Amino acid sequence: MWRLPGVYRPQEDSHLLAGALDRAAAPPGAKVLDFCTGTGFIAVSAAMSGAGSVTALDIAPRAVLAARLNARSRKLPIRVVRGGLDEAGRHGPFDVVLSNPPYVPHDADSGDARWDAGADGRAVLDPLCAGLPNLLSPGGFALVVHSEFSGVGETLVRLRDGGLKASVVARRRVPFGPVMRSRAGYLRTRYELPAGVDTEEVVVIRADRTHCP
Repeated sequence: MWRLPGVYRPQEDSHLLAGALDRAAAPPGAKVLDFCTGTGFIAVSAAMSGAGSVTALDIAPRAVLAARLNARSRKLPIRVVRGGLDEAGRHGPFDVVLSNPPYVPHDADSGDARWDAGADGRAVLDPLCAGLPNLLSPGGFALVVHSEFSGVGETLVRLRDGGLKASVVARRRVPFGPVMRSRAGYLRTRYELPAGVDTEEVVVIRADRTHCP
């Protein structure tokens, strides 16, 4: 995958999400959204698994460029657009929504919107949970990946409150990546982590729209 400096590198969470997509067996020809696409890794995975069309969104100009390069080099039907949830709504609804959003909790005095997501890690997750019922077509589903530190239970509650059926479909304990390591001091203070703990559980949550919200 082409990756420009400052664009999130596909890591354990990306591969866990791609694996969950493979097991989900999206219908052939599905209309797919990759929200917070980064390099376009998940969008490419969706297109190569038989999606009819893929829209990839990111707010970062360099991520948009990287995703376009990765799509065009493979001659895949991926439309890469700069924008957030409002832009996603203009292109929906979708049969499948995939997202590896920024979810790292961080101190208020620091932060990078490409991967940090507020004091509790939910600055992107909460709006995404609220928007998913309208982004999904009836019968559609979403797969969202994030860390245990961002509140797995909170995500499940918010999705269910929005009328979606939600559950954890994949989980993996992984070493802290570069971003989490750089926030280790804050994480230890906020979550009272014992000294020496340098792993996190990453989960994929599936949300199904089984009826009109």
